[in-house]
This record gives sequence, C-alpha cells and structure tokens, in this order.
Amino acid sequence: MPTQIAMHKVVPSRGEPAVSKLLIAKVVIIVLHAVGIVGLSIPEYQDWFLQLTPVQLLSSLLILLFFHRGWNDAFPIFAAAAFWIGFGAEIIGIHTGYLFGDYVYGPTLGPKLWDVPIIIGVNWFILSYTTGVLFRAIPNDIYAAILGATAMTALDYIIEPVAVALDMWAWKWEVIPLGNYAGWFGVSFLIHLIWRKANFEKENLVSNWLLMALIVFFTVLNFTLDI
Repeated sequence: MPTQIAMHKVVPSRGEPAVSKLLIAKVVIIVLHAVGIVGLSIPEYQDWFLQLTPVQLLSSLLILLFFHRGWNDAFPIFAAAAFWIGFGAEIIGIHTGYLFGDYVYGPTLGPKLWDVPIIIGVNWFILSYTTGVLFRAIPNDIYAAILGATAMTALDYIIEPVAVALDMWAWKWEVIPLGNYAGWFGVSFLIHLIWRKANFEKENLVSNWLLMALIVFFTVLNFTLDI
C-alpha cells in the first residue's frame, strides 16, 4: 500500500492566543509615540495632538500597570509616594521658586491642582518606575538610586526643550536653570530610595519598551520642533 502522509494544520492550542498580549502592548506603545512624534511635528495638527498629551500619559500608565506583577500592600504605598512626592515638589517649585527654579505651567497638560497639572504626578510615577526597573538588578540600594536619579535627570534634560516649545511649561526669562537638574536629581533620588526599600516584585515586561519609546520620542522632537 502506498504510504499515506497525514497533513496536520498547525493551530494555536486552546487558551493560547495567536498574538500575545505582550506583543500587542509593545505595538501600542510604539504606535502611540510614533503618531505623537508625527502629529506634534506638523504645525497644522500640533494643537490637536497637544490636547491628547494627558491621554497618552494615562494610556502608558495603564499598560505599565497591566504588566506589573508585584501587586501587594507595598506597591500602592510606593505608587502614592512617587505621585505625591513628585507632585508636592512641583507645588513647592511653582509657588516658591525653590527646588527647580521659577516656572509656570501652561494649559497643555490638563486640569490643575494648586497650579500644577494633576497628570504631572503620573509622569513622576512613570519615570521613576521605568528607571527603577532598569536598574533593579543592582544589589546596592544607594548605587541603584543614584543611577535611577541620574537617568531621570538625563530624561528631564531632553524633555525640557520640547516641553517649553510646546507650552507645557515656561521658565522665567526663558532660561532653564542648572538648579532645575539638581532639584530633579534630589527628588528622583528620594523616590528611587523608596522604590528600592519597597518590598514588591520589580520586573515588568513592557517597562523598558516604554522607557525607550519615551527617550526616542523626546529626542526626535528635539530635532523636529522649532527649538
């Protein structure tokens, strides 16, 4: 008898989606930031895309939290600390000129509390979380906090010109003071120390993707905007 060869169609097993949630999240992160770069780089569409800035930040936050694994009592304590320390530092900065220098927020970032956009607290959380994950394997808490704070300060350095050009905030005499970066480092260091001491799982499969997307987003806009 001739040999019969059975042809089997390969299909995903039940309960295993053909496209993983992780891949979808990575694609969404890339698309969100790529579209943002294009939209903000075209003057005719810039105002419309600026209104979506809080939506983009909140979308990034939800994706980050969806892939967070360490859901225990320590995590919301860190999350609240990162939000309120960052937000509180901004309130001090706005009303006294200490910590960062003399600046004011524009209307771009949405509703404000005590003259500071509420979404800024979310931004502090996202930046501290992603840079914290980046250095999570370093055994020494102080060294890791220094590296995390340095990374956040470097991020602020590339964010500042873009934010000013897009009227997210404005500096007195249109000069970004060096003290701003010293203040960023100090506040970031404190948040990173809390991150290190908080006892929860610190691995997140999309965190580095989001961090890289943010770096590329602001780096490209530094060249495409009139800065």
